[in-house]
Amino acid sequence: MGDLARAAEAVGFDGLWLAETTHDPFLGAALALDATQHLRVGTAVAIAFARSPVSIAQTAFDLARLGHGRFELGLGTQVRGHVQRRFGMAWSAPAPRLGEWIGAIRAAWSSWQEGAPFRFRSEHLDLSLMSPFFSPPPLTFAAAPGTAPLRISVAGVGPALARLAGRLANGFHVHPLHTARYLAEVLEPALQQGEAERREAGRLERYVPVFLIPDDDPEVRDAVRRQISFYAATPTYRRVLELHGRVRTGERLSRLAAAGRWAEMPDLVDDELLGAVAVIAPWDGLADALGARCARAAHRVMPLLRFSLAADGAPRDAKRWERLVRALRTA
Repeated sequence: MGDLARAAEAVGFDGLWLAETTHDPFLGAALALDATQHLRVGTAVAIAFARSPVSIAQTAFDLARLGHGRFELGLGTQVRGHVQRRFGMAWSAPAPRLGEWIGAIRAAWSSWQEGAPFRFRSEHLDLSLMSPFFSPPPLTFAAAPGTAPLRISVAGVGPALARLAGRLANGFHVHPLHTARYLAEVLEPALQQGEAERREAGRLERYVPVFLIPDDDPEVRDAVRRQISFYAATPTYRRVLELHGRVRTGERLSRLAAAGRWAEMPDLVDDELLGAVAVIAPWDGLADALGARCARAAHRVMPLLRFSLAADGAPRDAKRWERLVRALRTA
């Protein structure tokens, strides 16, 4: 992870986001922060309901100290099956509960950073115990101009979490399974509705990850089909398919996933659906195509394309990546 983070910083990326899939994102974030000087590092996402909000707050506080303010806490809710059957935790309506977790995390931060009384009460939480022995010392770094010293971003697929993000968060992570139309017609109105109810100062930043497919790389094309079919098999994510008249595709994918017939699922992602979710272009045209896709819809774009290292530690296709990053800045 340290080598990957240094390589990403060297080719010009601004940030590195770690998902909670096969590894703990907080451990990876610590290694990435320790290996770099300027790269912003965040979780995209850590599963909120798999952890106590105060334990999340403490880990994020430590990472903020390690990175001198370069860390951002990104939280997601996951779906009921994973929360209950993979993490063994309780489930309730995700958007209200995530709002509670955000409030509790910020109450802990305020206690440690400003000496405020630690008190947070909600439907699921009743927090009031924070003795000096368990309170970390305040952070001493100065936040970058226009940024909060401790930032929370939220991921979501539907409008409920988008409204929550607009109201409470510093950033919103759009799910990779989205289209330009879904972003404009479903998510953006909900984000703006939440922003209208916002009490805290500062804008909500939109973070938009998009699958990139170099048009001469069938291996990448097949990998993206597999990933889209996996996401689209989850009923919670089916709203995107509904907008495009693909409800039956989602139902068929769900049945195949339930039967463990994973190898058959990518065949249901046809070229039209693939092109609506992913950006497909020649390598030298990917930045312009991604820029057009996200124009006026994103503050940060996350190009979803494999970034790996060669045996000597240098990034594969380093020159292409450098050109892509430079082109994205102007696109």
